[in-house]
Amino acid sequence: MKNGIVETYQTYASKIGNRKALYGAVAKEFDIRTAIYPGSHIDIAPSMVIPKVTYIDNCKGAIDFFKRMDAIREFIGQNKEYPDACEIYFLGQDFTKPLEIEESDLLISQYAGFVGQAAKKLLKVGGILLSNDSHGDATLARFDEDYGFIGIVDRQNRIRCDGLDKYFALPKGKPVYLEAVRSFGRKRKGAWHQQD
Repeated sequence: MKNGIVETYQTYASKIGNRKALYGAVAKEFDIRTAIYPGSHIDIAPSMVIPKVTYIDNCKGAIDFFKRMDAIREFIGQNKEYPDACEIYFLGQDFTKPLEIEESDLLISQYAGFVGQAAKKLLKVGGILLSNDSHGDATLARFDEDYGFIGIVDRQNRIRCDGLDKYFALPKGKPVYLEAVRSFGRKRKGAWHQQD
């Protein structure tokens, strides 16, 4: 592929882990057709299983990578798992600022801060927030009345909707202090939620 897009992506995916199975499990379970991925960097795996994805990132590496959109679309076209044409869009800007884009079925939050809070207006009512808790984003969503906690994705990329009461619970029933989560998350595991 031109300009090393394949090599760049494959090197990145080998470092972070290939998340295609994760995105595929959620897309299949909830019939996801559109997604928005704030703070995506160059993780283009969602486009292999979801026909329309908008990536948003203001870091130089992502902006440079997505300048070669024709090569990215060609790569996705050869590796996608759906019959539709792929639609891939990129916005090289800060996702915490106002964005004028269509709402989507899925909002992806992976190691990019408080995506579920900053970009929730981009998620359709009834849509899915797929979030890990690396910065506390899943915890904030769990206690946000705009979201309903409907399940987790386990290490084998299986969706689990039972036994959810054991997640986001502190020992001895201690309360979760959301300000502490926000403070810690700004300095520094996996759940998804459905927006009500």
